[in-house]
Amino acid sequence: MAGRAASKNENSAFAEHGMGQAVKVICEEIRELYQWDQIPWVVGYSGGKDSSAVLQLIWLALRDLPEEQRIKPVHVISTDTLVEQPMVAAWVDASHAKMRKAAAEQGLPVTPHKLTPAVQDAFWVNLIGKGYPAPRHSFRWCTSRMKINPSNNFIRNVIRENGEALLVLGTRKAESQLRGRQMASQEKQSRRAFMNERLTLNSNLPNSRIYTPIEDWTNDDVWLFLMQVKNPWDHTNKSLLGMYQGASTDGECPLVVDSTTPSCGNSRFGCWVCTVVDKDRSMEAMIKNDDEKVWMTPLLELRNELGDFSQETSRRDYRRMSGRVDLFGKDEDNLAIIRGPYTKKAREFWLRRVLETQTQVRQLGPEEFRDLELISMPELQEIRNLWLYEKHEFDDSLPTIYQEVTGQPFPKPTLDDNPLGAADWQLLREVCGEDEEFFELQASLLDIERAFCGMTRRAGIYEKLEERLKSGQFENEQAALQIRRDEERRRRDAEEIESTSALVQLVTTKPTTMQRALFEECESD
Repeated sequence: MAGRAASKNENSAFAEHGMGQAVKVICEEIRELYQWDQIPWVVGYSGGKDSSAVLQLIWLALRDLPEEQRIKPVHVISTDTLVEQPMVAAWVDASHAKMRKAAAEQGLPVTPHKLTPAVQDAFWVNLIGKGYPAPRHSFRWCTSRMKINPSNNFIRNVIRENGEALLVLGTRKAESQLRGRQMASQEKQSRRAFMNERLTLNSNLPNSRIYTPIEDWTNDDVWLFLMQVKNPWDHTNKSLLGMYQGASTDGECPLVVDSTTPSCGNSRFGCWVCTVVDKDRSMEAMIKNDDEKVWMTPLLELRNELGDFSQETSRRDYRRMSGRVDLFGKDEDNLAIIRGPYTKKAREFWLRRVLETQTQVRQLGPEEFRDLELISMPELQEIRNLWLYEKHEFDDSLPTIYQEVTGQPFPKPTLDDNPLGAADWQLLREVCGEDEEFFELQASLLDIERAFCGMTRRAGIYEKLEERLKSGQFENEQAALQIRRDEERRRRDAEEIESTSALVQLVTTKPTTMQRALFEECESD
């Protein structure tokens, strides 16, 4: 370690005493906190530079403690959304493996955990299965399901077992105000007050606090530390630097524990399917600047297709998932429809595109990515169930699409008794003719009847049928728009009449002070 290494940036945390002294002080602080109580630690590790620096500091600090004092568990959690950038996902997996081995050899109570969302919360299950549109700023449905829930569930389990937990994050201030850490020269009471000051209450998870040891570090500080201090679990930091090189941004996707955490859409270490931003400039730069990463081009192309919102009108239903037709706009003559989920045709299109992209990257990618899964079999099974039992699409098209794209038969598990199948779907289509809306209504009504078939008490069937009939009451989108505009006009007219009537009643029944004064004046005359 270079004892006096310092950044030239005057805002650097190393500017006054050098990197060596700054790191030494932080390690002393970490050891002090670690021995302070019996509360287990949970360290957020994304594999990026900030979380790597924090974990490396913790590792170095604990390694200098006597073995009998290393008794408190340190859980290292990484959230894999199942749509992580493949190279970063592979980096984190390799780091976990080395971390597990090194911790055992060095006698450290460090345990890595890879967290994933529940299958019903997975990205493709929601987009292809349920029809959720690609995320955007106004509808970022993915963050809570894929990031917040897995990490928070893990932390809650730690709290449930131990009463409390300390969450350690690599969060840094945008512009730091340097704070002196002269712990060695302070009184014991002052040291305890300082420790309390360094921990922040976690308002989203009761009985947990947050510790951010490098909050005052700059980007240069982080890189200087990582390049000059050897990774203690033997994962090369130079490879980490290589992943950042050539990209237009220098951020990472942090451990997300609440909805206030900034979007990681602009960062390198986010999801490869992220459509919160217009372009994935990081992936574009990686492909352009490194011939060995050209194999990721199909991922970028699919991501750009998802983010092409100019196609939304043709791909999304004019009805919401509940069957309602909702409008937006202030001008009565220009009210427009709020689009609903992806249509059946669009969902089948996205399924094909994902399977095609998966086949392409397996063929183009290096050896370690030949078995890369963009969409897993449990996700495909869940999507099939959603199409069959929530979307009432008993033609069961997913196995056919899977075999057509991959050339492999789809492993079909035993389904519930279902007298309706693809042949019935085709026959119904022939009977209904060209009227697509009528066909969809009849198919869903038949499937509702199938779902209640054989029950002793068919409680709820009439409500289900009524709900579906309401959603299918419109002949087409234009008819739905006109009917909803007329309803909205009548509603506003009724509100205006009611408001006018109330004002007239108020004036006639409750005379104002001026009216009473005029009346009294007339009486006196």
